[in-house]
Amino acid sequence: MPEHASRKLSLPVLFLYIVAFSLAVIYIVPILWMVVTSLKPEGSVIGEIGRRFLPPFTFENYQYIFDHAPIVRWTMNSLFVSVVVPILSIINASLAAYALSRIDFSYKKIVFWVILSGMMLPGEATIVSLYMVAHKLEILDSYYALILPALAGPLAVVIVRQFYDGIPNELVDAAKIDGCGLFKTWWNIFLPLSKPVMAALFIFSFLGTWNDFLWPFLSIQSEELYTLPIGISFFMSSYNQDETMPMTVNAYASIPIIIVFIFFQKYIVKGITFTGIKG
Repeated sequence: MPEHASRKLSLPVLFLYIVAFSLAVIYIVPILWMVVTSLKPEGSVIGEIGRRFLPPFTFENYQYIFDHAPIVRWTMNSLFVSVVVPILSIINASLAAYALSRIDFSYKKIVFWVILSGMMLPGEATIVSLYMVAHKLEILDSYYALILPALAGPLAVVIVRQFYDGIPNELVDAAKIDGCGLFKTWWNIFLPLSKPVMAALFIFSFLGTWNDFLWPFLSIQSEELYTLPIGISFFMSSYNQDETMPMTVNAYASIPIIIVFIFFQKYIVKGITFTGIKG
């Protein structure tokens, strides 16, 4: 191949590297800004950008939030809800998708379109009716209020149903020959084959539940039941001028999200593929 041809082929690759590096810098700078500010002594943050990244640094801010707020309890609440909700919602979505994909029943298409129409409504549009239902059921200010409303996810049902439609019928026929009923077929065939999509849905549900603010803010009144976003909002309300303490609690709250992204980024990419999200 001529030398000029190889040079032309390398230019697009070089351009992609430059774009990727630029995007990485754009995304990493706010994180570095948050971490550095959280390590500055309270009241020492100044307007000059260059001096903000210079010593002194301290971990006293982190010690302060542990000493003056039930931050560990809020973290445990968030972890509990953020793990239970994805597990239960995935089981619910998987069973619903299995029924829609492989079981013939009356008005099957209508049921699917009703579920699909739920994706067209923003959560804020149903928040009042959801609050009224929770009030009637007397589950406000409890873990039930944080968990139960999050289990009905139409997007998960649609994604899993589409995945189940692609499973060969030969596997289902083989399971029937082996004496498997509907539940055994789902458990032994569909559930194991759907591990990648389940992992992706689990991560997205975990991230969404961890960062959820509006519904926990409306449904929880007891401080011992606060999730981390709610507790942080009340804790930061007394720090209107200084930046260090709000940045400290936000940096602390970001740690689980960063860990999940680092260890499960390949499943996040798969999740983007399954959901058809483009960014």
